[in-house]
Amino acid sequence: MDTIIAIQTRQSYGVFRSEPIPRNIIEALLSAGCQAPNHYKVRPWRFIVLTGSGLHRLGDVMAKSLAQKSENLSAEALAKERAKPLRAPLIIAVGVDKPTEPRISEIENICAAAAACQNILLASREYGLSTIWRTGPSALDPIVKEFLGLANNQHLIAFLYIGFPENLPTPIERPTFTDRTVWME
Repeated sequence: MDTIIAIQTRQSYGVFRSEPIPRNIIEALLSAGCQAPNHYKVRPWRFIVLTGSGLHRLGDVMAKSLAQKSENLSAEALAKERAKPLRAPLIIAVGVDKPTEPRISEIENICAAAAACQNILLASREYGLSTIWRTGPSALDPIVKEFLGLANNQHLIAFLYIGFPENLPTPIERPTFTDRTVWME
């Protein structure tokens, strides 16, 4: 797919078929993510690929964490939290390494990991996949981070939900740059 078309037609769509994503496609998405620009070639992203039982285990961890934070939660509320990761057949969680050298700034690492996420979202279009980038309270949760193998002080910037769309999403009105741009000539 043409890059400009992929950029201009990409949209978040989170209604997926349960059909698993073949491993070779997942690897192609991860490879696209690794092509993101990053200062000093530190490759600060950490990809955690969740499928099958991994999605169920993430849901259990998210429900456990919510139960520890909130008293008197209904079984229905916990079930809803537990089911969140099951909305797609694939989640790629994206963490960010902390800088290890003084010349590397934290914001550069975060931006590089975000660029890796965008590469994955755009590459997904090539394979007819739909995506939605989610965060929410679970992305800040120490229990969830630990489950994913991240340190508490690492940023978890994305849960990329990926799958074959249930239906084709309705095209959305595309934003323009005009109200967000200043020309200095």
